[in-house]
Amino acid sequence: MNTTLTPPIALKKPYKLEMHGDVRTDDYYWMNERDHPDVLAYLEAENAYYEQMTAHTKPLQQQLFEEMKARIKEDDESVPFKYNGYWYYTRFEMGKNYPLYCRRKDTMLAPEEIMFDNNEMALGFSYFKQAGYSVSENNELAAFGTDTVSRRQYTIQVKDLKTGELYPEKIENTTGRAIWAGDNKTFFYTRKDPQTLRSNQIYRHTLGTSVADDILVYEELDETFDVGIFKSKSREFIFIGASSTLTSEYRYTRANGPDFDFEIVQERTRGLEYGISHFEDYFYLVTNADGATNFKLVKTPVSATAKENWVEVIPHREDTLLEDIEIFEEFLVVEERREGLNQINIKRWDGKDDYYLDFDSETYTAYTGINPDFDTIYLRYAFNALDTPASVISFNMVTKAKEVLKEAEVLGGKFDKANYESRRLWATADDGVKIPISIVYRKGISLDGSNPLLQYAYSSYGITTDPSFSSSRLSLLDAGFVFAIAHVRGSEYLGRTWYEDGKLLKKRNTFTDFIACSQFLIETGYTSSSNLFAYGGSAGGLLMGAIINMAPHLYKGVIASVPFVDVVTTMLDDSIPLTTSEYDEWGNPNDPEYYEYMKSYSPYDQVTPREYPNILVTTGYHDSQVQYWEPAKWVARLRENNLAETKIFFETNMDAGHGGASGRFEALKETAKDYAFLMDLAGKSK
Repeated sequence: MNTTLTPPIALKKPYKLEMHGDVRTDDYYWMNERDHPDVLAYLEAENAYYEQMTAHTKPLQQQLFEEMKARIKEDDESVPFKYNGYWYYTRFEMGKNYPLYCRRKDTMLAPEEIMFDNNEMALGFSYFKQAGYSVSENNELAAFGTDTVSRRQYTIQVKDLKTGELYPEKIENTTGRAIWAGDNKTFFYTRKDPQTLRSNQIYRHTLGTSVADDILVYEELDETFDVGIFKSKSREFIFIGASSTLTSEYRYTRANGPDFDFEIVQERTRGLEYGISHFEDYFYLVTNADGATNFKLVKTPVSATAKENWVEVIPHREDTLLEDIEIFEEFLVVEERREGLNQINIKRWDGKDDYYLDFDSETYTAYTGINPDFDTIYLRYAFNALDTPASVISFNMVTKAKEVLKEAEVLGGKFDKANYESRRLWATADDGVKIPISIVYRKGISLDGSNPLLQYAYSSYGITTDPSFSSSRLSLLDAGFVFAIAHVRGSEYLGRTWYEDGKLLKKRNTFTDFIACSQFLIETGYTSSSNLFAYGGSAGGLLMGAIINMAPHLYKGVIASVPFVDVVTTMLDDSIPLTTSEYDEWGNPNDPEYYEYMKSYSPYDQVTPREYPNILVTTGYHDSQVQYWEPAKWVARLRENNLAETKIFFETNMDAGHGGASGRFEALKETAKDYAFLMDLAGKSK
């Protein structure tokens, strides 16, 4: 790497932050003044430094981009699904960044209707994202949302699918999704608080009327809750859902109106969670009621929905997490997780059959796909693994025969599944708990510590990272890297208690588990501290910040993408998006106990003079989830305290938000940059 250039030196303006008698001094607090010339100048200087210091990797970045691009089918098309008389699918065209949303009437032999061409819609914008679409019951209208800033504030419009014309109404600051009522003129949508971006209001709009006259149907006043709206698979009901990390509450109305008066299913009770589906005369609820930590399935009459009427359908099991259900006319399909692995259980309503799909693999990902029809014996599901490209499968639930509708193609003529091996390993945490690791590598490696290894984890909010295939990742594997996912506490990989043991006052388990996995991978010869790299984004970026404070000597390099690193300051500022809704995940620092605990692991607060590994930090200027100034301040403080001769790089995408660049090729370029950083450090430049 180029070592002759001098990194930017951020101006220090001491700012006192006092809480519970504790005073923290933040020298870089000034960076949160969005659009200030000094802030923009600093971000631009960091970008320039990053570009200069990595200029020697430009050929490698381009080579990686070209080989990753060469593996994907540029004119790819999704597997069509039938809904209300039309076959819907998404396709890409050669050389184009964005998808086309299409449909055909009755049969796939019918003429194609292009509903939305995102390539045309994105013209003139440096960022573009469409939040799907919703088609009216008469199939003539489509409501859709677009974001051209990357702030996740979508504008909803309506398109006449017969004429291609847009209605004049533009509804700003929404989640981008609309739900049609049965009259083909009324739809519901979710607005966001313009400052906090919390989804807090449900409105009803009548086509052809002024947006100013839209009716507020529901407003969530509790700042720890978000709201959303959706239609049941039966298309008979529209549901409003309000939820926090620990609690949920639903309201329902008949989709055909005419009054659209919403009734409550079960009033919120702190700690009570439930999800809702409809079938015949019952609502089916996946819930943790009555101590069902791993959730159970109950049903209740549509005419009597309160908790006292709930009847158990599938009981709670200590060894199985009930994740979701899919209802068909003759079958109930249950998605479960047992010992970390996805399970799909198929039950006939009449009790004549009850079986599990067989997945003959040590570690894999399987889940139900798009199944909009009730009256079918075919279940569509997806399967893939770290060494196996994704397949979409149609399964006959009566005969048990299956048909692979599509297997993702890996072009280029070089990929052979037989050349790779995926396994599941188990590390031991400090408290004796066994931590699973999903791992993949090219066959033939030696376990002598010489292998570069990239270790990944997210593990917050109960979100589980399943071991899935990536054609881009082949560039690392073919260069000799091992890739590992550490399924540390904070996800639900091993059930709901796995999540509970990695949040709030147990959050440090996430960090120490990750470190234990790193030590295990070193001890077993998969890598060494001079060859070990780590990657995490968002809350996973918090994890990266914690591990380099707690065990910096274990890692050669770390990538932190859109990292949540200034935990205490952010969680004390309820004007920042998402803060109040996340108290049940991280705790409320207005409480001294949570304040002290957060501070004990907050990456920004715990930066001290020490030898840090090489670090690449990336962010988006318009990020609505983690504000750009968190990583900006963190990098400045890391540079000030780093005692090692290592490099710390910081890149801000001035056109993007939390999800990075829009467009499939731009996203590949970002991946190529990350991989070039790792391969350069590992001495694996091609």
